[in-house]
Amino acid sequence: MFSFKKAAAGVLSCTMLLGSLVISGCSDSNTSGTQSADNTSNGSSTAHQGEIKDISSVELVKDMKIGWSLGNTLDAGNESNRGQDPGSIEKSWGNPDTTKEMIDEIKKAGFNVLRVPTTWDWSTGEAPEYKISDEWFARVKEIVDYGMENDMYVILNIHHETWHYPTEDNYEAASDRLKKVWTQIGNYFKDYDEHLIFEGLNEPRVIGTSEEWNGGSDATREVVNKLDADFVSTIRSLDGNNKLRHLMIPGYAASSSEVALKALKIPENDDKIIVSVHAYIPYNFALADSKKSNKWVACKEGFTNDIDYLANMLKTLFTDKGQAVIIGEFGARSKDNEKYRAEWAKYYVTKMKTIGVPCVWWDNGAFIGSGELFGLFDRRNLEWRYPLVKDALISASNGEYTVDGLKSDTAILDELKKDIAQSKNSSAE
Repeated sequence: MFSFKKAAAGVLSCTMLLGSLVISGCSDSNTSGTQSADNTSNGSSTAHQGEIKDISSVELVKDMKIGWSLGNTLDAGNESNRGQDPGSIEKSWGNPDTTKEMIDEIKKAGFNVLRVPTTWDWSTGEAPEYKISDEWFARVKEIVDYGMENDMYVILNIHHETWHYPTEDNYEAASDRLKKVWTQIGNYFKDYDEHLIFEGLNEPRVIGTSEEWNGGSDATREVVNKLDADFVSTIRSLDGNNKLRHLMIPGYAASSSEVALKALKIPENDDKIIVSVHAYIPYNFALADSKKSNKWVACKEGFTNDIDYLANMLKTLFTDKGQAVIIGEFGARSKDNEKYRAEWAKYYVTKMKTIGVPCVWWDNGAFIGSGELFGLFDRRNLEWRYPLVKDALISASNGEYTVDGLKSDTAILDELKKDIAQSKNSSAE
């Protein structure tokens, strides 16, 4: 998703909650570019370090139920945060310091996948080494370990980097930096077992152009394929558990569009590759800001079309061929419509479960304002702000519903009719 919208939502939410917001930290020290690019030892002994199972990604994702993203946190920041201490960067978009208690609650609720979106730029030195600071590595590791100590699968990526625009002119520079950044990350986490998954790129796209969110062009899609291949070959060349590490790769912009998915080239002879797809669908309900499209029920004709179409396409292109897939980001923003979001979540996760595709909810910690309000878990108070949605996600991931059962369940229609009537009366007034 578009980072500036996410950032605005998080900042506005926390501004209203706290009365004030510190956008950047107080530290003037710049730790970037002073550490060894090798980073071959993290000096720790935690859960899930040691021998890695030699299993396919198809087998791995079978053990994944439902995921939660720590959004607008380690992926936060902008150029003004360059060289600041990790805490200042982590809190720069309004979310609090991440604690183990938070992740304990996520696991306790039933989530067994933790995605840790991470922007490395603000703690990275200059070319040609692009050295990542020890302080940043230590903080990332601390949060990764929160998940590991809860026996969760942890997805670690590079997120809001701006240097990997997928154009031919930029490819050589992007490839060089991608390899150097992932070499450091791969070496640092080389001893972790199959519970740690690397996601090479987030939503690689040409920002600010007409093709940014439209599936790209033949040329830009091919550059993404080359960057994906560079990521995979880099990790596979490293020591430790990296030759058996499960790796997620996106198509152009991690798009769910047919043109982007069909163009994705998956490295051959490697059964530990997972296709990453982001899908906030149907758009008008899940992502558009209009409250006119704030109702969704599975039993109404046409409401499930976008979800059904994507699931069928993923099945045909990938899962039927033995290729693992994860919906790396999904969600429906709050429009004062919790019960309809819960109905949507039940169906979305249930449908994807039928084709063996686990889903990861994007939680940006935003609850108040006019931005992208994808927050579910109140990190400050350790409470679920929208328990109906949370319960729907968990129940669906546990297989408590069927697609046909949800489509034939008309119990919510009476509530829908009542809500529509109330909306009309409010408009008339």
